[in-house]
Amino acid sequence: MTRALAPTHRVPAQPLVWRRPSSQLIDLLRRLPLRRPRWMRGLRLERVVTAPRIETPRLKLRPHRSADASAWYALQSDPNVLRYLPWPPRSRRASRRHLRHRTRHIRLEQAGDFMALAVELDGRLIGDVSLHLREVDPRGRRAEIGWLIGTEWAGHGYATEAARAMLQFAFDTLEARYVTAVMDSGNERSHLLARRLGFLDIADTGGERTLLLSREQFRRSSQRRDSL
Repeated sequence: MTRALAPTHRVPAQPLVWRRPSSQLIDLLRRLPLRRPRWMRGLRLERVVTAPRIETPRLKLRPHRSADASAWYALQSDPNVLRYLPWPPRSRRASRRHLRHRTRHIRLEQAGDFMALAVELDGRLIGDVSLHLREVDPRGRRAEIGWLIGTEWAGHGYATEAARAMLQFAFDTLEARYVTAVMDSGNERSHLLARRLGFLDIADTGGERTLLLSREQFRRSSQRRDSL
């Protein structure tokens, strides 16, 4: 004799519905040291800002490209460049991978986006200048600038020329209200460069200096320079 089986009850299929995560979960995810997906990164610019090509009296600023690999390896292996940067020494292979990432940083749209431009002199890569979008809201839109120039070309004003061109782009095209510069407290040359550009010191933790430049300060500084 076989045992009678209990009747089975079929559970109706449930529709698949996407629900936005709770605010607590979103807050937790934002604190993770990972690149957040765009839907978590808040406001967007009114229009996407893409990497420009800028010509100054002596330099060209343009997106990085794979053909820069040898020059980039030499540049980011320069002990004087690495001295004040949190970059590890890289093999040629790691340097090419680093450069490949930089070639992709060509647009700004949301907080956290990064744009890097090669600094070129007479067809040769000599440095890098970058913008990091920190705040999107037009009332306090803020970017952070970075610059580096190889030792061979230091002392000729190239970093100042490249940084000033990038600041012009930040204030005119990105429509930033403020630009900050953060640097190692021991990096006196970069500190003096920032002060020449009109930046004001706003914080010094003993390990890092933070400087701030407003759009109005930059325009006044440019007007004074043009009047000389």
